[in-house]
Amino acid sequence: MGEYTIGLDFGTESARGVIADTATGELLAENSVVYPHGVLLDALPTGEKLGPEWALQHPGDYVYAVEQLVPSLLRSAGIRGDKIVGLGVDFTSCTMLPIDECGDPLCLKDPWSRRPHSWPKLWKHHAAWREAERMTTLAVERGEPFLRRYGGRISSEWMLPKILQILHEDEPIYHAADAFVEAGDWLVYTLTGRLVRNAAGAGFKGMWHGVEGFPLPEYLRALHPALGRVAETKLGGAVVPVGAAVGGLTEATAKKLGLQAGTPVAAAVIDAFAAVPGLGVAEPGKMVLAMGTSTCHMLLSAHETFVEGMTGVVRDGIVPGYFGYEAGQAAVGDIFGWFVDHAVPAYVRDAATQANVSVFTWLERNAAALQPGESGLVALDWWNGNRSILSDASLSGAVIGYTLSTRPEEVYRALLESTAFGTRVIVEQFERAGLAVETLHVGGGIAQRNQLLMQIYADVTGKTVYVPSVPENVALGAAVFGAAARSGGGAKEVTAAIRNMARHHQTVYRPILENRVAYDQLYSLYRSAHDYFGLAQKRLMHELRLLRDEARSRQVHD
Repeated sequence: MGEYTIGLDFGTESARGVIADTATGELLAENSVVYPHGVLLDALPTGEKLGPEWALQHPGDYVYAVEQLVPSLLRSAGIRGDKIVGLGVDFTSCTMLPIDECGDPLCLKDPWSRRPHSWPKLWKHHAAWREAERMTTLAVERGEPFLRRYGGRISSEWMLPKILQILHEDEPIYHAADAFVEAGDWLVYTLTGRLVRNAAGAGFKGMWHGVEGFPLPEYLRALHPALGRVAETKLGGAVVPVGAAVGGLTEATAKKLGLQAGTPVAAAVIDAFAAVPGLGVAEPGKMVLAMGTSTCHMLLSAHETFVEGMTGVVRDGIVPGYFGYEAGQAAVGDIFGWFVDHAVPAYVRDAATQANVSVFTWLERNAAALQPGESGLVALDWWNGNRSILSDASLSGAVIGYTLSTRPEEVYRALLESTAFGTRVIVEQFERAGLAVETLHVGGGIAQRNQLLMQIYADVTGKTVYVPSVPENVALGAAVFGAAARSGGGAKEVTAAIRNMARHHQTVYRPILENRVAYDQLYSLYRSAHDYFGLAQKRLMHELRLLRDEARSRQVHD
């Protein structure tokens, strides 16, 4: 028998895990566990109501998932725990929680359990958007240099806006917290007893820099007097490269999981970032798209530059030894799911049932019969706001060109195209900054299932698209880091583990010339709508959202 590593991938609704051979990357076992509490959108488990844009989780779900996944993976693989040489973890980010001096989540203790701000705020908690806007405005007014690393705008999904929201709405929670931590770092702490901050979470979501540290106290104090010392009082701890060896499993945890005490555990990494090693990418020029409910776009470079509208750039934040760049679309698969769940007429469902296929398959088949531009529609992919390049969570989706003859498959194709157009905006922004984007490497079940979507991406961007066959590329990426951790988890060790463990068969999509020409025309219309609704007239979408939030708030209070 060889040596194996475990990768644990913590997503929005569930956690997935794999056991992989460290020499070949072969997956011996894979499994998933749904979080018992799911995403808390409307109320706490104790019954307290939540406001608009809230999204919380239960920290007990993370521990439950580990304790269910690891033993089941060992049983499925038929191997002993002493054959596991490392464990890696990836996690949604910024998913943050306040903890006490013992490392315990405040939400699990009295008197805090009935107060929403004591619970983990999921990455898609957007209720701190006002704080994010204030932080951006103040940074611009003060000429704060850190803002350039984040494309000129701060997102409501990040750590500091969420902390500032706590100060504004429930200040006692702020003072009760010994620290605010990424959920991935907290989970590694529960496994090893060592609390560190991974460079991905600290850099991309916490606005930390390897040389400059966190934003200056003067800037933070101007936001709120209590925030001036947050870096030293609430955000302390060593910041380590992703994949670095944090420590070994504690005896108590190892016993529960069926592993050996001392098994090396790698520092956490943002879930989408784990797709980079999982897809076999270890060098610049290859843009990785981790495509699921949303899409994260990642690029490596040997140097640091500033790209307007990007989410950030962090050294050692994606693959050790490189500057990692991130951009993203806040909704992709979610858009397609919304359409099928809420906008497809009954006759389409009946036709799909009669053809013995899913509604998605029926829509894809019929949409594939259309030529680019034939629908007469263009859509904006902002169903969950815009992450790049406008960095505005208050924007919303749109479909332009409806007529009385518009058919569901036409709308579906326009939605597929909108996400490809959004990716092209991001690619062009990187290229304008001097960062080469030669190929696209797309991971996720959507990419593997939807051939039409991947051909559209190739045609719209003009790039060759590679879709590896590995089903759990994100969890495999976490396993790659776990394999590297046994030797320290440095740049050389991670690169070697990628070379050994991420050699997959790939489906290749190349741009079709005539489609490329048609999409250039359609893309120019998308950019017109993009700039009109996202820049010139963005107040329209903002005010619609404000009206909605006010109405929902009245319902909550009533």
